[in-house]
Amino acid sequence: MWVQKYKPKNLEEYVGQKQSVEKFLRWIKEWKQSKSLLFHGPPGTGKTSLVETFAKVNNYEFIEMNASDFRGGKQIDEILGQSMKQASLFGRKKIFLIDEIDGLAGRADMGGVGAIIKIIKGSKFPVVLTCNNPYDRKLRTLREYCELVEFRKFTVFDIERRLKQILETEEIKMSKEILRQMSKRSEGDLRSAIMDSELIAHGKKEVKQEDIDTIGHRDREQNIFNALMMLFKTKSALAAKLSINNVDKDPEEIFWWIENNITNEYETPEEIAKAYEMLSRADMFRQRIKSRQNWKFLAYMIDLMTAGVSASKKETYKKFTRYQYPSNLIVLGGSKFERKDEKEKLLKLTKELHCSTRKIRKEFLPFFKLI
Repeated sequence: MWVQKYKPKNLEEYVGQKQSVEKFLRWIKEWKQSKSLLFHGPPGTGKTSLVETFAKVNNYEFIEMNASDFRGGKQIDEILGQSMKQASLFGRKKIFLIDEIDGLAGRADMGGVGAIIKIIKGSKFPVVLTCNNPYDRKLRTLREYCELVEFRKFTVFDIERRLKQILETEEIKMSKEILRQMSKRSEGDLRSAIMDSELIAHGKKEVKQEDIDTIGHRDREQNIFNALMMLFKTKSALAAKLSINNVDKDPEEIFWWIENNITNEYETPEEIAKAYEMLSRADMFRQRIKSRQNWKFLAYMIDLMTAGVSASKKETYKKFTRYQYPSNLIVLGGSKFERKDEKEKLLKLTKELHCSTRKIRKEFLPFFKLI
C-alpha cells in the first residue's frame, strides 16, 4: 500500500509541520523524565509518522500501542508499566507512542487515564501520546502532565508536492489540474490523499478526469461504499484492514455490510465459499466479545472480516459493483420503534413477574400475543 511504501525514511522526507518537528526534537534532546508530549490534530497530519521516522533514523526501539486496545487501568499497568521501566534487550534507547488517547477516556476504561499518568511519571523512556482533541474535559487531568504539540492540516501545496513524487516513482501520469483537485479534496489529510490516488491509479499508466469523478468528494469520515471498494478490490491484506479505519460505523455494522456484499463482488463459488469461511471465523470472535466482554478479540475479528475476505479472491475484479445496504439492518431499522416499545413493556413485566426479559420473551410473550 502506498501509505506504507512511501513512509518517510528520514526527517528530510517528512512533509511539513516544521514547528511541531522542531518542538519534538528539542523535547527529546532535553528529555530527563520530563513531561510527555501530547500530539494533537486531525487524522492524516503525520503525528505517528514523525515519531516512527525519528526512531528509525536514530536506532530507537519504537513501541507503538493504541489506547483503545486497553479496557482498564490494571491492564495498562500490566502491559505498559513494566516495559517502560525495563531497558532494551540490546541496550538500545526506547520511545513509546500511545495512539488515540482520547479513546481511553470512556466509562468502560475505568482508571485508564490515571494509569497513563502514573506511567508517564515513572517511565525511564520518552512517551508520546496522540489525540484529535486535547481539550476534551475527560483529558483535563492528563494535560497537566503533558506538553501540547499541535499538528495542523497540510497545505494543498504540501500534498500536491508529495503526490507528484509518488506518481513519478510509480511512473503514472496525472495532469496538474487533476493533481490539484486530488490535493484539495483531501482537505489537509495527506494519508487520505495518498490512499485516494492509489485507488484511482490502480492498474493504470495515466489518470484521467473520469477516474477522479468515480470516487466523489471524500468525507472526513470515510464513506462506507469507498471503504468496501478498497477492501474488495485491493490485493494487499494491510490495505484491506486499513480500508475501514476512518469509517464512521462500528465494526459490527461494517461486518454486516461486508457479509451482504460478498456475492455482489465475487463470482466463483470457490471465492464466495472462502470469503464466507473467513467471515464465519470473524463471527466467532464477534460472539465471544459479546459473551465474554473480552475486547482483545476485536483485533482478530477485524483481521478476518477485512484481510481474510479480501484475500479470498484469485484476481481483482475490474467491474463496477453497486454495493447494497445490509438487508438485516433495513429490517431492524424498520422495526426500531416497535422493538423499543416492546422492550419498555418487557421491562415493566420483569418487575411484576420477577424474572428476566429473556425469560419473558421466550416463555410468556407468545401467550401474551395470543391473548
